[in-house]
Amino acid sequence: MRPSGRTPDALRPVSLEIGVNKYAEGSCMVRFGDTHVLCTASLEDRVPPFLRNSGRGWVTAEYGMLPRSTGTRTDREAARGKQSGRTQEIQRLIGRSLRAVTDLEGFGERQVKVDCDVIQADGGTRTASITGAYVALHQSFDTLVRDGMIAKLPLVDQVAAISCGLFEGVPVVDLDYAEDSNALADANFVLTGRGGIVEVQATAEHFSFSTDALSAMLELAQGAIAELCAMQRAVLAAG
Repeated sequence: MRPSGRTPDALRPVSLEIGVNKYAEGSCMVRFGDTHVLCTASLEDRVPPFLRNSGRGWVTAEYGMLPRSTGTRTDREAARGKQSGRTQEIQRLIGRSLRAVTDLEGFGERQVKVDCDVIQADGGTRTASITGAYVALHQSFDTLVRDGMIAKLPLVDQVAAISCGLFEGVPVVDLDYAEDSNALADANFVLTGRGGIVEVQATAEHFSFSTDALSAMLELAQGAIAELCAMQRAVLAAG
């Protein structure tokens, strides 16, 4: 039995709430159980220097954890003067995931910056961030369409992410901290709405694991991400 009492294929309670920031062109509060992340998308009428005069836009992301998002207070990275390697890795992952489903030539020389701020962490902050970031990005493009700046959404697919792992030898989906800290293997899957693979991160914590176990985790991830994409579509349609 999982510590939460969930079956191996059961997600934590998930919610996506849009329009939570009145200033940002797109915003989404995403909750995976006790992991809560605020995602905001900001439009800029400029691109990085390497894209100037290219006719292409850019999508990038920043990620951070608030000081008391965990059991003990952690100093802000700005106070320490540099970002941790973990922070840099996660925000690059979020940016890659969003660009994988974006037509960068479809919104001119503009940049969208998506900020993912972890308010409360209980495992799976990067996967929750990607799932909510897509919703915020979609909303920011909706703004461009509504204002007549572009003719259609420059999105070719959806993207969402979920964690999986081997807990007491059993493949399970959407690990919370109690499971993540004791898992024999930990994996993060980023998939598109059509099932395409954007990125897979899988690590053995104690002993190596088999390709059968990896396949089982992928199957769990595919089912979970289908659920998450349906939630994304529903909240965007309602908004």
